[in-house]
Order: sequence, then C-alpha cells, then structure tokens
Amino acid sequence: MYTIDYKDLGKRVRELRRTLSLTQEELAEKCGISASFLGHIERGTRVASIETLVCLCNTLNVNPQYLLSASLNTFDNHLPEGISAETRTRLSEFLRLAQDTLSNWND
Repeated sequence: MYTIDYKDLGKRVRELRRTLSLTQEELAEKCGISASFLGHIERGTRVASIETLVCLCNTLNVNPQYLLSASLNTFDNHLPEGISAETRTRLSEFLRLAQDTLSNWND
C-alpha cells in the first residue's frame, strides 16, 4: 500500500503560493475552496480532491508530479543517502524540466 506525504504536498503548495505572491484567500478563491481548507491542505491535515489538486497545479503552474514527488516512486526517491534535501529538490526539478522538454519536443 502506498501512502501520500500530505505534509510535503502542503509545504510545496505553500512555497509556490508565496513565490507567486498569492494569499491563501486568493489561491483558495481561484480553486473554489475556502481559505481555511487551503490552510489545512498546506499543513497536511486535510486531503484535497483530485479536482482541487488539478486546480492547484494549474494555478501554481506545476504538474502533479511536483506536488506529489515525495510520494511517488521516482528518480528522486532512488538517490543514495547522504544527498542533501536541497540537492534532491534541484535534481527532481531538473528531471521534471527534462521530462517536460522531451514531452514537448515534437510540438
């Protein structure tokens, strides 16, 4: 059975929201949820629906893999121990960008 790291997902949502200079109220309104519920998502204490997750991804301009990366069995999760969290994040972002570039290669 796989588990989802809701705290990491929420942390990523919060970081992206702040990077885009959005308040919780603004992001919540764009996704049709309450600011209180968004706060719970950011703290990892409530679970977003698929529709809300898609809206968050679209509004924050990221793919679901980025928000769920701590829960997915990806390259990042197979790195040797001893690699810093910052390096893991950078490698994960590099992989995401490479995958996006390759998927758009023929466009």
